[in-house]
Amino acid sequence: MVDPALILPPKPDERWQLAKQMGVTKTVIHPIEIGDARTHWSFDDLQGLDNWLTNAGLDLSVIEGSVPISDRVRLGREGRDEDIETFKQFLRDCGEVGIPVVAYDWMAGVRWARTAAHVESRGGSYVTEFDNAKVQGGPPSEAASATHEDLWEALEYFLQEVTPVAEAAGVKLALHPDDPPREELRGVPRIIGSVDAYDRVLSAYESEHNGLTFCQGNFAAMETDIPDAIEHFAEHIHFVHFRDIEGDADRFVETWHDEGKTDMLAAMRAHEEHVGDEVPMRPDHVPTMAGEDNSNPGYHTKGRLFAIGYMRGLREQARAEQ
Repeated sequence: MVDPALILPPKPDERWQLAKQMGVTKTVIHPIEIGDARTHWSFDDLQGLDNWLTNAGLDLSVIEGSVPISDRVRLGREGRDEDIETFKQFLRDCGEVGIPVVAYDWMAGVRWARTAAHVESRGGSYVTEFDNAKVQGGPPSEAASATHEDLWEALEYFLQEVTPVAEAAGVKLALHPDDPPREELRGVPRIIGSVDAYDRVLSAYESEHNGLTFCQGNFAAMETDIPDAIEHFAEHIHFVHFRDIEGDADRFVETWHDEGKTDMLAAMRAHEEHVGDEVPMRPDHVPTMAGEDNSNPGYHTKGRLFAIGYMRGLREQARAEQ
């Protein structure tokens, strides 16, 4: 079963109140997505944030995006052990504060990629696009010297090191798919782009604390049957990104949540039937709507209000059918 969640800023503003007005109390902290360049949280940062949210009637459910994993770790380069120790302490701090999920990714060199942010959609709204043909050229990334097996060795080493710490801290790890889920991007190898890849991740360290962020848009770009994948990974889904696309990993556009290629009611039925209790599900990459300036594409407020209402309606229907 899933529970609606929202990215909220670390400091209170009207979005905290709007969340509660919508009946959403699960909070996701992802500073990059709200224009904050923070890359590390100290224990005092985490404790202070949790105290503020709790006092406001909100629950700090997930930290994602701004977690201390360097490319030295992702590529298995010299210095990774020092950086892994930093991440281990971060997990201990999250556990002590009571933050149950840490979402992370394994995209080295080039991270999330979009090539347009003013693609016109329904009613003149704007959505984002990725087109692999538009990201070619330029000097090679330093990460392009790595191989797919370099990244696999680094990830498997990382999981062997950190999963026992996550278990002891009571924190669940939720690995996000590569976005876009391609074999490579601008010459940099990528490895988290298929169901088989996640099977290898989960077998690298078998633990309920080694799991995934089920980003529906990325699984759709993989040409994966979404309900089947949800059932397949159910016990390891610790966090859900509710979004949809039209297209594939070579070229896609984000869509309104009710207009993409995925049967979203079937997806919600699968989450409700197979996934563990109260897994946070947040809307992702929403359209920019009338009156919004598109300065933060995919993360303005009105599209998220629409998405939460849509998610709650789908969940109500799925639960009524059980």
